[in-house]
Parts: sequence; structure tokens; C-alpha cells
Amino acid sequence: MSYEAVVAGGGPAGAVAALVLARAGRRVLLVDKGADGPAPTAFRVGETLLPAAAPLLHDLGLWAEFTAGPHLRCVGTYASWGSERLHGRSHLHDPHGHGWHLDRARFDAFLRGAAEAAGAELRRAEAVPCAAPAGRRTVLLRSGGRLDEVRCDWVVDATGRRAVFGRRRGRRRKQDRLVAVHALFARRVPGHPAEDAELRTLVEAVPGGWWYTARVPAGRLVAHLTDADLADSALRTPGGFLDALATTRHVRTRLDGYDPAHTPTPRWTAAHGLRLHPAAGPGWIAAGDAALAFDPLSSQGILTALHTGAHAGRTVDRCLSGHPSALTDHARFLDGIAHAYERHHTEAYAQEPRWRSDPFWARRRPPSLTPTARPDPRP
Repeated sequence: MSYEAVVAGGGPAGAVAALVLARAGRRVLLVDKGADGPAPTAFRVGETLLPAAAPLLHDLGLWAEFTAGPHLRCVGTYASWGSERLHGRSHLHDPHGHGWHLDRARFDAFLRGAAEAAGAELRRAEAVPCAAPAGRRTVLLRSGGRLDEVRCDWVVDATGRRAVFGRRRGRRRKQDRLVAVHALFARRVPGHPAEDAELRTLVEAVPGGWWYTARVPAGRLVAHLTDADLADSALRTPGGFLDALATTRHVRTRLDGYDPAHTPTPRWTAAHGLRLHPAAGPGWIAAGDAALAFDPLSSQGILTALHTGAHAGRTVDRCLSGHPSALTDHARFLDGIAHAYERHHTEAYAQEPRWRSDPFWARRRPPSLTPTARPDPRP
């Protein structure tokens, strides 16, 4: 079977790329091994959608259905960053309104459904690169021990940080060794009188990294961000995670009313910045985390996935229409996002001076603020 484009990965970037291509009248196959129905129940980390997503969702014709979904409003943030005190920032004056704490599984399924409604074919499988003769692009679809072969003109790599296709064509640069250790607290203490109604994200810096917590539709998410080589192995257990959480000043207070006896086993995931270069070439293009992955402090992961997915879809459509220069435009587009992120990332970490000699924070100090090494006097 042959398609004009195969999109590997059905998260926000892949689903939006498939949506854009399908609406352009292209024969597109969206492949996602986790596409298991309209309302999957498994929790997925990565839940914040900034207010700036509103114009894109409007442009894609998805706004009305999105706002009718089960997502919670995010009305701003509190941060203990640079001092012990909490500093608040509200979305009240944001021109796009408030943000959202997403039910990620349902959000992703909603986007895949929109792509299907536009004419994309959705296949539950894993897309695997395949060596093929010159001039052919072949993708293997692996499902239940079976391999099917499909041919296509273009592959959109939206396989997340794995960059299954892109890593065979480009080089990936890691920003640091950041990992996220996270747990979802869903069980309330029976008979507890107070409801968890706090809808602001809370961020708290600590000597070895930082914590954040957010109310999501499934409960309350708590995550600790640190470098892989600095992470205490005790964080792998519910008890160790609770012990570390108890050392925070502000985050722990958000768990009032949640039953510690039902603390789940924490999950670990990579959280470092990551960039693929190049992120596109003849017959292939990367979008979302496969092209650019961000430190969660930016809260821009899903927003960037949506924008890069839409841009990748438009780029492939232009190339199929005989405009290969669109790849150069896509590279410039990604460069602009990456440069802005790197600048803001440096500025954000520079605002926390309290533990500048601790390894986690020292690694993130701007070079201009790092003491110049003295010359070694030995011959």
C-alpha cells in the first residue's frame, strides 16, 4: 500500500501533522501503537497547555470541541524560585485567557480523532524504519508480532524523544542530564472535608533540583526534577518519594487530603532538552519532541508539539506540491523556537542564586557567571 505521507507517532505533533495533511487532500497514514480508542484511561505526564495555544486551536478548527473536553483550567502559577517566598503570576491579564491542565490521554485521542475525521487513516502499530532501494521510502508497521510494509513519499517522525527515524539521519544534542520522577496522587482520605480546588501550578526550587505539582483531571501530579547522576535511588519507592517530598516547604502542602497509603510507585522519564540536527531532509521531517524537546520548566512542550506538528504538515504538503525550499523554511522555524527557548532557559535558571555551588545549579549557571578557572601552575 502506498501513501503520500506516513506520520509515525500519534501524540500532539503527529496527530496535528496528519490533520493538516489530510485537510490538504493528501493520502496520509497516522501510525500510533497506543491508539487504543477514543478515551484511553492511562495517565500520561506532560499536562500543561499554555494560553498561547488558543489561536492555533482556533485556526485548526478545534477550539469548540477542545473547550468542551474534561480538562481543568490553569489560572496561573506560584513559584518559590530565588527565595523561600511564593510569588504568584496570574493568567488574568494574558490576552489569550487561561491555560489548561490536560487529561493527556483524552487530549491526544481527541487530536487523533480530528485527524481521522479529516480523512487520515489511523493504524494501531509501531512504525519501524526499513532499508529500501534508492528512491523508495518504506516503513514497516509492527503489530502483534506481524510486520506489514507500506510505501510513502514522506515520513513525519513524531515518535518523541526516541526520534526513531530522525536519529538515523541527524545528530541529537542533549542539553543536560535532567530526569523527572513523578507520581499521581488520586486517592483522597475518606471523609476529608476539603476538596482540592487549587488550579495554579506550583514550582519550588530545592538544593538538588526543583519540584512542581499541578491539579489534573485524574488527581494531583507531583514531580521532582534533578539530574540522573544526582537522583537518590530511594526516589524509586513510594516511601522514598514521600520522604523527599516532605523536605519541601510548599509542594507538600498541596497534598493535604490525599491518602499517603495509596502513593503509587514513582515513574521516571527523561526531561532534558534535546535537539535533532538536521530535523528534516529529502523525504523525511521531524516534529514535536523528535525535533525539539524542552526542559519542563518552560511548560512549552505541548504547545511546541502542536506548532511544529502543524508546520511539519504544511511543509510536507508544500514539498509534495513541488516546493522543496519549504524544508529550509522549516529549519528556520525550528531555529527560531530553539534560540528563544535557550535564552529563556538560561535566564530562568540564573534567577535562582541560593545554591549556586551545588552541582545541579552550578551546571546551569551561565558561562559569564561561572568563575574563570585558574591556570594550572604545574608544568
